[in-house]
Amino acid sequence: MKHLFILMLLLSLFSCNNSDNKADGYGNFEATEITISAEANGKLEFLNLEEGDIIEPNTLVGLVDTIQLHLNKQQLIASKATVYSKSENVLSQINVLQAQLKTTLIEQKRIQNMFAENAATKRQVDEIEGKVDVIKEQIKGVQTQNAPIINEIASIDVQIKKINDQIKNSKIINPIKATVLAKYAEPNEIASFGKPLYKIANLSKMTLRVYISETQLPQIKLNQIVTVKIDNGTGMKSYPGTISWISSVAEFTPKIIQTKEERVNLVYAVKVDVKNDGSLKIGMPAEMWLK
Repeated sequence: MKHLFILMLLLSLFSCNNSDNKADGYGNFEATEITISAEANGKLEFLNLEEGDIIEPNTLVGLVDTIQLHLNKQQLIASKATVYSKSENVLSQINVLQAQLKTTLIEQKRIQNMFAENAATKRQVDEIEGKVDVIKEQIKGVQTQNAPIINEIASIDVQIKKINDQIKNSKIINPIKATVLAKYAEPNEIASFGKPLYKIANLSKMTLRVYISETQLPQIKLNQIVTVKIDNGTGMKSYPGTISWISSVAEFTPKIIQTKEERVNLVYAVKVDVKNDGSLKIGMPAEMWLK
């Protein structure tokens, strides 16, 4: 009976010691949330996602109507073809003049050789040189006519590139692998630039934001491994965590005169990265244990 009493006393003392143990920090889980917005105006043709879906990166999840953009593009392509035909006509004139210039230059060389042998007159030399100069000026004039046509084609090309970019922005591409947290739009609704469509977050790694006192600050450092605990029915479930950020500024402004007791009121924010096994949720409370 005496041994039983001593055993019960030891168990009672052990239980009391455990009840005195407290976590080193308390906080809630959070994740970086990204709101995906429309980059084009028009009717939302489809938005293939629902809350809770896990979407892979670079996945096409929606589309804003692009019919008007495609029609405008086809109109510009037709205009470019018309303008280009004008340029081809000018270029054909240049080709004819260049062929004439080539023949005239051969004739000029022949007359110059004859003049050197006193078989041609100076007047013939001057006439052929004048003819060469006239053809060269004609070529320059036609090239001048072609310059604005080339500029017009370049302008149309820029407009086509602009429409191609608008068509690209009409496609709603999911940027990262993440879980859909909220859906703000439905198919057949009118989307406008900047309108939120859905919100995502990468939940594979959660961040626990906890607050510690000023007296605990010397005990922690970046990349330190800690234990994170959450409620699990009647007990606690533990996860390994890594300290990824420590605030350099206290969350609460201290009084001018700080006693030893008042210094405990200085609170610093700390972020702990925890790998999620599916049980951790945004906003869930948790504890951080250093030991």
